[in-house]
Amino acid sequence: MPDRLPRRETVLEPGRACGSCGGALKTVGADVTGEPGYIPGRFIVNRIVRPRTVCRACARFRQVPLLPRPIERGRPGPGLLAHVPASKYADHLPLYRQAQMFARDGIDLDRSTLADRVGKSAALPGPVANGIGDHVRAGGAIFADDTPVRLQTPRGASAKGKTRMARLWVYARDERPWRGTAPPAACYRFGPNRMGGHPRRCLAGFRGWMHADGYAGFAELCRTGRIREAPCMAHVRRKFVDLARNRDAPVAKEAVERIAALYAVEAEARGQTPEERVRIRQAKARPLLNDLETWLARQSPNIPAKTPLAGAIRYARARQARLRPWLDNGTLELDNNTAERAIRGIALGRKNRFFAGSEAGGATAATAATAYTLIETAKLPQVYPVLALLWFMFRYFS
Repeated sequence: MPDRLPRRETVLEPGRACGSCGGALKTVGADVTGEPGYIPGRFIVNRIVRPRTVCRACARFRQVPLLPRPIERGRPGPGLLAHVPASKYADHLPLYRQAQMFARDGIDLDRSTLADRVGKSAALPGPVANGIGDHVRAGGAIFADDTPVRLQTPRGASAKGKTRMARLWVYARDERPWRGTAPPAACYRFGPNRMGGHPRRCLAGFRGWMHADGYAGFAELCRTGRIREAPCMAHVRRKFVDLARNRDAPVAKEAVERIAALYAVEAEARGQTPEERVRIRQAKARPLLNDLETWLARQSPNIPAKTPLAGAIRYARARQARLRPWLDNGTLELDNNTAERAIRGIALGRKNRFFAGSEAGGATAATAATAYTLIETAKLPQVYPVLALLWFMFRYFS
Protein backbone atom coordinates (compact mmCIF):
# COMPACT_ATOMS: atom_id res chain seq x y z
CA MET A 1 0.00 0.00 0.00
CA PRO A 2 1.29 3.54 -0.71
CA ASP A 3 3.04 5.13 2.25
CA ARG A 4 0.99 8.34 1.93
CA LEU A 5 -2.25 6.57 2.90
CA PRO A 6 -3.26 6.90 6.56
CA ARG A 7 -3.11 3.75 8.68
CA ARG A 8 -5.76 2.52 11.12
CA GLU A 9 -4.35 -0.30 13.21
CA THR A 10 -6.28 -3.11 14.85
CA VAL A 11 -4.38 -5.48 17.18
CA LEU A 12 -5.81 -8.96 17.69
CA GLU A 13 -4.43 -10.02 21.08
CA PRO A 14 -4.42 -13.75 21.92
CA GLY A 15 -4.72 -12.93 25.63
CA ARG A 16 -2.23 -12.99 28.49
CA ALA A 17 -2.27 -16.70 29.33
CA CYS A 18 -1.71 -19.86 27.26
CA GLY A 19 -4.93 -21.62 26.44
CA SER A 20 -3.29 -25.04 26.87
CA CYS A 21 -1.27 -24.82 30.11
CA GLY A 22 -2.17 -21.41 31.54
CA GLY A 23 1.39 -20.09 31.35
CA ALA A 24 2.17 -16.42 30.71
CA LEU A 25 2.50 -15.45 27.04
CA LYS A 26 5.51 -13.52 25.70
CA THR A 27 5.43 -11.62 22.40
CA VAL A 28 8.14 -12.87 20.00
CA GLY A 29 6.96 -11.20 16.79
CA ALA A 30 3.88 -10.29 14.77
CA ASP A 31 2.34 -10.91 11.38
CA VAL A 32 1.05 -7.74 9.72
CA THR A 33 -1.60 -7.84 6.99
CA GLY A 34 -2.23 -4.68 4.98
CA GLU A 35 -5.88 -4.57 3.95
CA PRO A 36 -6.94 -1.73 1.65
CA GLY A 37 -10.17 -0.12 2.75
CA TYR A 38 -12.36 2.83 1.87
CA ILE A 39 -14.28 5.38 3.95
CA PRO A 40 -16.83 7.35 1.89
CA GLY A 41 -16.40 11.10 1.72
CA ARG A 42 -17.76 12.75 4.81
CA PHE A 43 -19.78 15.92 5.19
CA ILE A 44 -18.93 18.12 8.14
CA VAL A 45 -20.24 21.39 9.55
CA ASN A 46 -17.65 24.01 10.39
CA ARG A 47 -19.02 26.03 13.31
CA ILE A 48 -17.46 29.49 13.33
CA VAL A 49 -18.08 31.07 16.73
CA ARG A 50 -17.49 34.84 17.10
CA PRO A 51 -18.04 35.96 20.68
CA ARG A 52 -19.53 39.42 21.12
CA THR A 53 -17.73 41.37 23.81
CA VAL A 54 -18.41 44.69 25.49
CA CYS A 55 -15.95 47.06 27.10
CA ARG A 56 -16.61 47.54 30.81
CA ALA A 57 -15.27 51.10 30.63
CA CYS A 58 -16.79 52.58 27.45
CA ALA A 59 -19.57 50.03 26.79
CA ARG A 60 -18.51 49.57 23.14
CA PHE A 61 -19.07 46.20 21.52
CA ARG A 62 -16.21 44.28 19.92
CA GLN A 63 -16.48 41.26 17.60
CA VAL A 64 -14.05 39.70 15.11
CA PRO A 65 -15.47 40.06 11.57
CA LEU A 66 -16.32 36.94 9.61
CA LEU A 67 -13.56 35.86 7.23
CA PRO A 68 -14.20 36.50 3.52
CA ARG A 69 -16.34 33.82 1.91
CA PRO A 70 -15.64 32.26 -1.51
CA ILE A 71 -19.24 33.07 -2.46
CA GLU A 72 -20.64 36.35 -1.20
CA ARG A 73 -23.31 35.61 1.42
CA GLY A 74 -22.84 31.93 0.61
CA ARG A 75 -22.71 29.22 3.25
CA PRO A 76 -20.63 26.38 1.66
CA GLY A 77 -17.02 26.11 2.77
CA PRO A 78 -13.96 26.00 0.50
CA GLY A 79 -13.64 22.20 0.69
CA LEU A 80 -17.14 21.56 -0.65
CA LEU A 81 -16.86 24.29 -3.27
CA ALA A 82 -13.64 22.71 -4.56
CA HIS A 83 -14.98 19.16 -4.48
CA VAL A 84 -18.06 19.72 -6.67
CA PRO A 85 -16.36 21.29 -9.75
CA ALA A 86 -13.44 18.86 -9.46
CA SER A 87 -15.91 15.96 -9.51
CA LYS A 88 -17.68 17.47 -12.51
CA TYR A 89 -14.68 18.39 -14.66
CA ALA A 90 -12.04 15.88 -13.51
CA ASP A 91 -14.21 12.84 -12.74
CA HIS A 92 -16.91 13.63 -15.34
CA LEU A 93 -19.79 13.41 -12.84
CA PRO A 94 -22.75 15.55 -13.94
CA LEU A 95 -24.32 17.63 -11.21
CA TYR A 96 -27.53 15.59 -11.10
CA ARG A 97 -25.48 12.50 -10.28
CA GLN A 98 -23.61 14.35 -7.57
CA ALA A 99 -26.93 15.50 -6.12
CA GLN A 100 -28.04 11.85 -6.00
CA MET A 101 -24.80 10.85 -4.27
CA PHE A 102 -25.22 13.62 -1.68
CA ALA A 103 -28.82 12.54 -1.08
CA ARG A 104 -27.59 9.06 -0.08
CA ASP A 105 -25.69 10.77 2.74
CA GLY A 106 -28.77 12.69 3.80
CA ILE A 107 -27.68 16.02 2.27
CA ASP A 108 -30.28 17.87 0.20
CA LEU A 109 -28.40 19.79 -2.51
CA ASP A 110 -30.40 20.00 -5.71
CA ARG A 111 -28.85 20.40 -9.13
CA SER A 112 -29.78 24.07 -9.53
CA THR A 113 -28.04 24.94 -6.26
CA LEU A 114 -24.94 23.01 -7.28
CA ALA A 115 -24.94 24.66 -10.72
CA ASP A 116 -25.08 28.12 -9.16
CA ARG A 117 -22.22 27.33 -6.79
CA VAL A 118 -20.08 25.74 -9.48
CA GLY A 119 -20.53 28.76 -11.70
CA LYS A 120 -19.55 31.18 -8.96
CA SER A 121 -16.73 29.19 -7.37
CA ALA A 122 -15.06 27.94 -10.57
CA ALA A 123 -14.96 31.51 -11.90
CA LEU A 124 -13.01 32.71 -8.85
CA PRO A 125 -9.62 31.31 -10.00
CA GLY A 126 -9.84 33.36 -13.22
CA PRO A 127 -6.64 35.33 -12.45
CA VAL A 128 -4.79 32.08 -11.76
CA ALA A 129 -6.03 30.62 -15.06
CA ASN A 130 -4.89 33.78 -16.87
CA GLY A 131 -1.48 33.41 -15.28
CA ILE A 132 -1.29 29.83 -16.53
CA GLY A 133 -2.10 31.11 -20.01
CA ASP A 134 0.76 33.62 -19.79
CA HIS A 135 3.09 30.82 -18.72
CA VAL A 136 2.05 28.67 -21.69
CA ARG A 137 2.58 31.51 -24.17
CA ALA A 138 6.03 32.20 -22.72
CA GLY A 139 7.30 28.87 -24.06
CA GLY A 140 9.20 28.49 -27.28
CA ALA A 141 6.95 25.66 -28.53
CA ILE A 142 3.31 25.02 -27.66
CA PHE A 143 0.64 22.48 -28.58
CA ALA A 144 -2.77 23.61 -29.82
CA ASP A 145 -6.06 21.86 -30.53
CA ASP A 146 -9.81 22.31 -30.14
CA THR A 147 -12.85 20.15 -29.46
CA PRO A 148 -16.60 20.70 -29.86
CA VAL A 149 -18.99 21.36 -26.96
CA ARG A 150 -22.73 21.81 -27.17
CA LEU A 151 -24.44 25.01 -26.07
CA GLN A 152 -28.13 25.23 -25.28
CA THR A 153 -30.04 27.80 -27.27
CA PRO A 154 -31.62 30.62 -25.20
CA ARG A 155 -35.21 30.48 -24.03
CA GLY A 156 -37.70 32.08 -26.37
CA ALA A 157 -35.54 31.54 -29.45
CA SER A 158 -36.96 29.88 -32.53
CA ALA A 159 -34.74 26.86 -31.89
CA LYS A 160 -35.88 26.49 -28.27
CA GLY A 161 -34.81 23.22 -26.69
CA LYS A 162 -32.08 22.62 -29.21
CA THR A 163 -28.30 22.95 -29.02
CA ARG A 164 -25.57 24.14 -31.31
CA MET A 165 -21.84 23.49 -31.45
CA ALA A 166 -19.25 25.75 -29.84
CA ARG A 167 -15.57 25.04 -29.19
CA LEU A 168 -13.09 24.72 -26.35
CA TRP A 169 -9.52 25.50 -27.39
CA VAL A 170 -6.48 24.19 -25.55
CA TYR A 171 -2.92 25.50 -25.62
CA ALA A 172 -0.36 23.39 -23.77
CA ARG A 173 3.30 23.62 -22.84
CA ASP A 174 5.32 20.55 -21.89
CA GLU A 175 9.10 20.60 -21.94
CA ARG A 176 9.67 17.36 -20.02
CA PRO A 177 10.54 15.28 -23.12
CA TRP A 178 13.72 17.37 -23.57
CA ARG A 179 14.48 17.99 -19.88
CA GLY A 180 13.13 21.52 -19.84
CA THR A 181 12.81 23.10 -16.41
CA ALA A 182 9.50 24.95 -16.96
CA PRO A 183 6.52 23.19 -15.35
CA PRO A 184 3.97 21.72 -17.78
CA ALA A 185 0.66 23.55 -18.14
CA ALA A 186 -2.50 23.63 -20.23
CA CYS A 187 -4.67 26.68 -20.89
CA TYR A 188 -8.29 26.43 -22.13
CA ARG A 189 -10.36 29.07 -23.84
CA PHE A 190 -13.99 29.08 -24.97
CA GLY A 191 -15.26 30.20 -28.35
CA PRO A 192 -18.86 30.17 -29.63
CA ASN A 193 -17.67 28.94 -33.03
CA ARG A 194 -14.56 27.68 -34.83
CA MET A 195 -13.58 30.94 -36.48
CA GLY A 196 -9.86 31.67 -36.67
CA GLY A 197 -10.26 34.86 -34.65
CA HIS A 198 -10.33 32.92 -31.38
CA PRO A 199 -6.82 31.44 -31.63
CA ARG A 200 -5.56 34.75 -33.03
CA ARG A 201 -6.74 36.61 -29.93
CA CYS A 202 -5.41 34.02 -27.50
CA LEU A 203 -2.00 33.77 -29.19
CA ALA A 204 -1.63 37.49 -29.93
CA GLY A 205 1.62 37.78 -27.98
CA PHE A 206 3.09 34.37 -28.76
CA ARG A 207 6.20 33.85 -30.87
CA GLY A 208 7.63 30.42 -31.55
CA TRP A 209 6.61 26.98 -32.75
CA MET A 210 3.08 25.62 -32.61
CA HIS A 211 2.30 21.90 -32.88
CA ALA A 212 -1.09 21.62 -34.55
CA ASP A 213 -3.24 19.62 -36.94
CA GLY A 214 -4.30 20.87 -40.34
CA TYR A 215 -6.90 23.38 -39.09
CA ALA A 216 -7.02 26.37 -41.48
CA GLY A 217 -7.33 28.87 -38.63
CA PHE A 218 -3.93 27.80 -37.29
CA ALA A 219 -2.44 27.96 -40.78
CA GLU A 220 -3.56 31.58 -41.02
CA LEU A 221 -1.65 32.37 -37.83
CA CYS A 222 1.53 30.97 -39.33
CA ARG A 223 1.36 33.34 -42.29
CA THR A 224 2.33 36.23 -40.01
CA GLY A 225 5.81 34.75 -39.60
CA ARG A 226 5.93 35.04 -35.82
CA ILE A 227 4.47 31.53 -35.41
CA ARG A 228 5.88 28.48 -37.19
CA GLU A 229 3.84 25.32 -37.55
CA ALA A 230 5.13 21.90 -36.47
CA PRO A 231 2.86 19.35 -38.21
CA CYS A 232 1.48 16.33 -36.40
CA MET A 233 2.72 12.94 -37.60
CA ALA A 234 -0.02 11.23 -35.56
CA HIS A 235 -2.63 12.79 -37.86
CA VAL A 236 -0.70 11.55 -40.89
CA ARG A 237 -0.46 8.06 -39.42
CA ARG A 238 -4.14 7.99 -38.43
CA LYS A 239 -5.34 8.28 -42.01
CA PHE A 240 -3.29 5.26 -43.06
CA VAL A 241 -4.27 3.27 -39.96
CA ASP A 242 -7.96 3.70 -40.75
CA LEU A 243 -7.42 2.34 -44.25
CA ALA A 244 -5.23 -0.55 -43.10
CA ARG A 245 -7.88 -1.66 -40.59
CA ASN A 246 -10.87 -1.56 -42.90
CA ARG A 247 -9.56 -3.34 -45.96
CA ASP A 248 -6.67 -5.19 -47.53
CA ALA A 249 -4.42 -2.20 -48.25
CA PRO A 250 -0.73 -3.15 -48.45
CA VAL A 251 0.32 0.43 -49.28
CA ALA A 252 -1.44 1.77 -46.18
CA LYS A 253 0.04 -0.98 -44.01
CA GLU A 254 3.55 -0.24 -45.26
CA ALA A 255 3.05 3.47 -44.59
CA VAL A 256 2.05 2.63 -41.00
CA GLU A 257 5.17 0.46 -40.60
CA ARG A 258 7.46 3.20 -41.95
CA ILE A 259 5.95 5.78 -39.60
CA ALA A 260 6.28 3.31 -36.69
CA ALA A 261 10.03 3.20 -37.36
CA LEU A 262 10.17 6.99 -36.90
CA TYR A 263 8.32 6.69 -33.59
CA ALA A 264 10.78 4.03 -32.44
CA VAL A 265 13.61 6.53 -32.92
CA GLU A 266 11.60 9.19 -31.10
CA ALA A 267 11.08 6.84 -28.15
CA GLU A 268 14.85 6.51 -27.90
CA ALA A 269 15.30 10.30 -27.92
CA ARG A 270 12.59 11.00 -25.34
CA GLY A 271 13.94 12.37 -22.10
CA GLN A 272 17.29 13.38 -23.61
CA THR A 273 18.71 16.90 -23.92
CA PRO A 274 17.84 18.87 -27.07
CA GLU A 275 21.38 18.37 -28.41
CA GLU A 276 21.23 14.61 -27.88
CA ARG A 277 17.77 14.41 -29.45
CA VAL A 278 19.06 16.17 -32.56
CA ARG A 279 22.02 13.79 -32.76
CA ILE A 280 19.78 10.72 -32.54
CA ARG A 281 17.33 12.08 -35.10
CA GLN A 282 20.02 13.05 -37.57
CA ALA A 283 21.65 9.64 -37.35
CA LYS A 284 18.55 7.42 -37.33
CA ALA A 285 15.39 9.37 -38.22
CA ARG A 286 16.67 11.40 -41.17
CA PRO A 287 17.29 8.33 -43.43
CA LEU A 288 13.87 6.94 -42.49
CA LEU A 289 12.13 10.23 -43.25
CA ASN A 290 13.97 10.55 -46.59
CA ASP A 291 12.92 7.02 -47.54
CA LEU A 292 9.31 7.72 -46.53
CA GLU A 293 9.15 10.83 -48.71
CA THR A 294 10.66 9.00 -51.70
CA TRP A 295 8.35 6.04 -51.23
CA LEU A 296 5.23 8.24 -51.02
CA ALA A 297 6.25 10.06 -54.21
CA ARG A 298 6.54 6.71 -56.01
CA GLN A 299 3.12 5.51 -54.81
CA SER A 300 1.20 8.65 -55.68
CA PRO A 301 0.97 8.23 -59.50
CA ASN A 302 -0.24 4.62 -59.18
CA ILE A 303 -3.32 5.32 -57.04
CA PRO A 304 -6.60 6.78 -58.34
CA ALA A 305 -6.80 10.40 -57.28
CA LYS A 306 -10.28 10.22 -55.73
CA THR A 307 -9.62 7.27 -53.42
CA PRO A 308 -9.13 7.68 -49.64
CA LEU A 309 -5.62 6.27 -49.98
CA ALA A 310 -4.67 8.96 -52.46
CA GLY A 311 -6.06 11.57 -50.08
CA ALA A 312 -3.97 10.15 -47.22
CA ILE A 313 -0.83 10.32 -49.36
CA ARG A 314 -1.56 13.90 -50.43
CA TYR A 315 -2.11 14.86 -46.79
CA ALA A 316 1.25 13.35 -45.82
CA ARG A 317 3.19 14.87 -48.72
CA ALA A 318 1.73 18.33 -48.09
CA ARG A 319 3.39 18.30 -44.65
CA GLN A 320 6.78 16.89 -45.57
CA ALA A 321 8.65 20.19 -45.85
CA ARG A 322 7.13 21.59 -42.63
CA LEU A 323 8.10 18.43 -40.73
CA ARG A 324 11.80 18.79 -41.61
CA PRO A 325 12.68 21.26 -38.79
CA TRP A 326 11.83 18.49 -36.32
CA LEU A 327 15.11 16.82 -37.30
CA ASP A 328 17.17 19.90 -36.37
CA ASN A 329 15.32 21.19 -33.30
CA GLY A 330 15.47 19.10 -30.15
CA THR A 331 12.66 21.06 -28.48
CA LEU A 332 10.07 19.96 -31.05
CA GLU A 333 7.93 16.82 -30.90
CA LEU A 334 6.91 14.47 -33.69
CA ASP A 335 3.20 14.95 -33.05
CA ASN A 336 0.56 17.02 -31.28
CA ASN A 337 -0.44 14.31 -28.83
CA THR A 338 0.19 16.58 -25.83
CA ALA A 339 -2.76 18.75 -26.85
CA GLU A 340 -4.88 15.75 -27.77
CA ARG A 341 -4.33 14.24 -24.33
CA ALA A 342 -5.31 17.58 -22.81
CA ILE A 343 -8.75 17.49 -24.48
CA ARG A 344 -9.40 13.83 -23.74
CA GLY A 345 -11.08 14.67 -20.44
CA ILE A 346 -13.46 17.05 -22.21
CA ALA A 347 -14.44 14.29 -24.62
CA LEU A 348 -15.13 11.92 -21.71
CA GLY A 349 -17.24 14.52 -19.92
CA ARG A 350 -19.14 15.25 -23.12
CA LYS A 351 -20.52 11.69 -23.07
CA ASN A 352 -22.04 12.25 -19.64
CA ARG A 353 -23.88 15.50 -20.27
CA PHE A 354 -25.98 16.77 -23.14
CA PHE A 355 -24.68 20.34 -23.23
CA ALA A 356 -22.01 22.49 -21.57
CA GLY A 357 -24.00 25.65 -20.94
CA SER A 358 -26.23 28.31 -22.42
CA GLU A 359 -25.75 30.20 -25.66
CA ALA A 360 -26.28 33.47 -23.78
CA GLY A 361 -22.67 34.54 -23.56
CA GLY A 362 -21.42 31.00 -23.06
CA ALA A 363 -20.87 31.76 -19.37
CA THR A 364 -21.00 28.13 -18.24
CA ALA A 365 -18.64 26.94 -20.97
CA ALA A 366 -16.25 29.80 -20.18
CA THR A 367 -16.36 28.77 -16.52
CA ALA A 368 -15.58 25.21 -17.63
CA ALA A 369 -12.53 26.51 -19.48
CA THR A 370 -11.24 28.08 -16.25
CA ALA A 371 -11.87 24.88 -14.29
CA TYR A 372 -10.21 22.72 -16.94
CA THR A 373 -7.17 25.03 -16.95
CA LEU A 374 -6.54 24.43 -13.24
CA ILE A 375 -7.51 20.76 -13.22
CA GLU A 376 -5.66 19.60 -16.34
CA THR A 377 -2.58 21.62 -15.42
CA ALA A 378 -2.60 19.87 -12.05
CA LYS A 379 -2.90 16.48 -13.77
CA LEU A 380 0.16 16.99 -15.99
CA PRO A 381 2.68 16.57 -13.13
CA GLN A 382 0.26 14.05 -11.52
CA VAL A 383 -1.08 16.35 -8.82
CA TYR A 384 -4.57 15.53 -7.60
CA PRO A 385 -6.96 17.80 -9.55
CA VAL A 386 -9.04 18.68 -6.49
CA LEU A 387 -5.88 19.96 -4.81
CA ALA A 388 -5.56 22.69 -7.44
CA LEU A 389 -8.99 24.08 -6.56
CA LEU A 390 -8.53 23.44 -2.84
CA TRP A 391 -5.25 25.33 -2.87
CA PHE A 392 -6.95 28.36 -4.38
CA MET A 393 -9.97 28.20 -2.10
CA PHE A 394 -8.00 27.83 1.11
CA ARG A 395 -5.23 30.20 0.06
CA TYR A 396 -7.59 33.13 -0.40
CA PHE A 397 -10.63 32.31 1.70
CA SER A 398 -9.36 30.58 4.84
